Amino acid sequence: MRLVTAETIPDRPIEQGDMVYACAVSGANILRDMREAVINTIGGHMTKYEGLLDATIARALEVLSERAREQGYDGVLGIRISHPTITSGAIEVVVAGTGFRYQGTEIRNQGSGSSS
Repeated sequence: MRLVTAETIPDRPIEQGDMVYACAVSGANILRDMREAVINTIGGHMTKYEGLLDATIARALEVLSERAREQGYDGVLGIRISHPTITSGAIEVVVAGTGFRYQGTEIRNQGSGSSS
């Protein structure tokens, strides 16, 4: 599955499809919040939050990839990643883009997971 932030694929002709999106939400815990609050006060890298954000973005992109595959797409282009605030102490990541198929390829069986 090809995931790109560009609006076009220069190496092969494609047919654009519909929007594909996914979201992931991860909650922080009180111990991590207290540790990060101390680091925020004295300065330094908030490594626990950075790791949580990285993991949440990766999970959202994986869900995006699965949804695109289920819809018969070869990839998603024009991907945008945002992280609005859903609630205090949680990280929400929303990813969205346009599904595409390479021209000349047949639509795969949606949701089958096999390539026969």
